[in-house]
Amino acid sequence: MTAEPTSPLHARAGRLAALAPVLAVAERPFRSQLTVRVSDPEAIAAAGSALGVPFPAAPCTFTTGSGPFGDVEVLWLGPGEFLVVAAPGLQIAIEEVVRDALGTARGSVVDTSAQRTTVVLEGPLVRDVLAHGCSVDLHPSSAPAGTCVQTLLARTGIVLQVTGEDAFTVLVRSSFAGYLAAWLCDACVEYLAEVTAPGTA
Repeated sequence: MTAEPTSPLHARAGRLAALAPVLAVAERPFRSQLTVRVSDPEAIAAAGSALGVPFPAAPCTFTTGSGPFGDVEVLWLGPGEFLVVAAPGLQIAIEEVVRDALGTARGSVVDTSAQRTTVVLEGPLVRDVLAHGCSVDLHPSSAPAGTCVQTLLARTGIVLQVTGEDAFTVLVRSSFAGYLAAWLCDACVEYLAEVTAPGTA
């Protein structure tokens, strides 16, 4: 009998749940992730049409949409490099569709689903917490919703998405997920002390 896979942050769930007064942390493991490298504008448009969501045209942004694979996100990682993210178990089907859409254009589609896990962070102090270990300017005027950057968080390489005023998604290598979770717990200590201090509401 095959055992159910264990998510990278399964063992850290309790400690992360304890951050709730300051930061809501939720792991979304095993999501389908495919790195697409292509520069031809027509091929990029064709891939977007096949997925039901256009590929981002502006650097450091991401797009979302719903199509034949349900909700899909396409993240801009660099010139001619994108990351397609969807629900778990869709990577093979998405890879086939995107490859067909690219046609004869020079490019590649690589399944990188096992490389990273997804961590959703929400709360009014999320930008303050992330600022402890991230050099990117996270003020809403500089990093509004729709922003997507590759950066370092506590010396760990991540992909950071701004999904709302007080909501972020972090894509982190599975092998570094435990370290990132421990860092988040440390970064929240001062804020937890404030919200749990006697006399605070």
